[in-house]
Amino acid sequence: MPSKLAAESVKMKIQYISIALGILLLAFCFQYCSGKKSDSNISVASSVKQQQYYVHGEQLYIKHCSNCHQKNGTGLGLLYPPLAKSDYVDTNFESVICLMRYGMEGELTVNGKSFNKAMPGIPSLSDLEIAEIATYLYNTWEHQRDSIELQDVSRILDNCKEGSVSK
Repeated sequence: MPSKLAAESVKMKIQYISIALGILLLAFCFQYCSGKKSDSNISVASSVKQQQYYVHGEQLYIKHCSNCHQKNGTGLGLLYPPLAKSDYVDTNFESVICLMRYGMEGELTVNGKSFNKAMPGIPSLSDLEIAEIATYLYNTWEHQRDSIELQDVSRILDNCKEGSVSK
């Protein structure tokens, strides 16, 4: 008789654990699927290519850019300018592309504030990686632009020379 009660007890514990895990799984799915906040302007209807550019661009941005410009694009005080809600980013597309490869020195005005810290370029980035970072940048933080095409980035980079970025 005690073994039958023990078996029933184990069976009930397994049922309770199963129910608890089910509830936790549902809570996790609800939180993750419906409550996740994103700054992305990439829609579900976007092309697979644009989505891939965006995801890889985010990874590259975090690796190469976020140390100065911050993960959320707000910049760092008066040292490094913001990329989020940036009038410079909005109105100087080709210069932004050139900056990624060649960097710049000298004063830069963003949102009416002056920044005068050198930005090193990253010459090791391929044209494709720059297109991916640009796709991320120009589709995040209220910026909204289609995928940045590789051939456009290559053309822009061919036209810009080291140190010739407009301020």
